[in-house]
Amino acid sequence: MFDIQNYYSFIGAILLFQLIPGAGTIAILNATARNGIKAGLGAVFGTLLGDFVFMIAALAGLAAIMQQNPLLFELLQYFGAAYLCWLGIGLLRTKITSDSNNQEPKKAASLYLKQAFFVSITNPKVILFFVAFFPLFLRPNASTTTLVAMIVHVTLISLLYQTLLVLLGNSLALKLKAFPFARRIATRLAGIALIAFGIKLAINNR
Repeated sequence: MFDIQNYYSFIGAILLFQLIPGAGTIAILNATARNGIKAGLGAVFGTLLGDFVFMIAALAGLAAIMQQNPLLFELLQYFGAAYLCWLGIGLLRTKITSDSNNQEPKKAASLYLKQAFFVSITNPKVILFFVAFFPLFLRPNASTTTLVAMIVHVTLISLLYQTLLVLLGNSLALKLKAFPFARRIATRLAGIALIAFGIKLAINNR
């Protein structure tokens, strides 16, 4: 279908990729928990935009250039690691109280879009994933139309999954509002997870 080789395996692989939690997932859930559905959807579009840039770059052959320039690759990894740790530290420093009048400041969805985009775009290993992923389902005589169809599939499935993640995350966040201790634990865990992703990225770069 769409000249994609092993089409149903391709769909299954995309779903499995989405189910693996990563920094993008945490960014989406964090935005949703802090400022609701609009903020969560902003983070979704930021993540999708970052992935889209990497997919285009992968198909354009930038991954090969990055592999031939290890310094550039390492600098991007360290920048990504530092940014993730910075976001994580911000969550660890967030004050959560039981005062109902002390609500999370409202922030524009565009802010979370930018944050999620940078979380996605500063992980250069994503581009290498797409470089390894796409050829598995391409026929030798694949056309540009097939490549476009693959990008559309990844984007639409990611959008549906991540939107569902926002809706479920928002429902959970609303239930936790009455329990500041649970909210504090959830926020701290999200911060620790982001820092862990950043450290892991930096260690893998050594």
